[in-house]
Amino acid sequence: MDLGLRGRTAFVAASSRGLGRAIALELAREGVSLFMCARGGDALRAAAAAIADETKTVRASAGANISSAVADLSTADGIASAVDTALERLGRIDILVTNAGGPPAGPFESHDWSAWQRAVDLTLRSAVELTRRALPGMRERKWGRVINVTSIAVKQPVDNLILSNAVRSAVTGFARTLANEVAADGVTVNNILPGYTRTERVEELADATAAREGGSRSRADILARFEGQIPMRRLGEPSEFAALAAFLASERASYITGQSIAVDGGWIRSLL
Repeated sequence: MDLGLRGRTAFVAASSRGLGRAIALELAREGVSLFMCARGGDALRAAAAAIADETKTVRASAGANISSAVADLSTADGIASAVDTALERLGRIDILVTNAGGPPAGPFESHDWSAWQRAVDLTLRSAVELTRRALPGMRERKWGRVINVTSIAVKQPVDNLILSNAVRSAVTGFARTLANEVAADGVTVNNILPGYTRTERVEELADATAAREGGSRSRADILARFEGQIPMRRLGEPSEFAALAAFLASERASYITGQSIAVDGGWIRSLL
């Protein structure tokens, strides 16, 4: 299927590993010029180089390029620097993928306000301020895609993840409202909700759960429990998640906006 993405440009946040990296790879495979950013320089450069090597044939025929820059998107300076660098290298941002590492696990009593503030800055502020900077150009050109990576927790809260449950829900409210404001300008705004997917983040959650239970269970035990909660009885693969992101970025998804779509193997039990 031709997604009509050749010649487009994309900014993918937190793309050195996990879901962000998978999305960056999928977009590069479609001939998109890509800007990647993350906080860890070594991991980011390695990811960018690997994606460039894997997609060099497609990108050569599409005239697409890949660039990256280290940035802390939980800060105003980091956001400004990343977007300015992306615009300098790409010329414009057609597709914005907001993404951030998940806030730490733990019950309410384990997080003081400073932990809440860090979660807000990392997850909500980064999504809002990246969008604020990328959106004017999209509206002016009458074409744009804003895709927020959130979590299944916004539809069905996950135990021991009170920060993620709360702050990612705020991103959902922001995105759903914004979608109505910019729809007439040819800009779509959607959220993708990853379920338990084979990423470093899920391994970290498994370790945190094992520790909370007193260390009597291993990471493998907890991952097996996660799989037992999923109707498909397996973890998702990052590439399966990234496929939906590429579709939502495409011309074929031009009438889809304001949606929160789960990629979770059926984990969410609600009707909607």
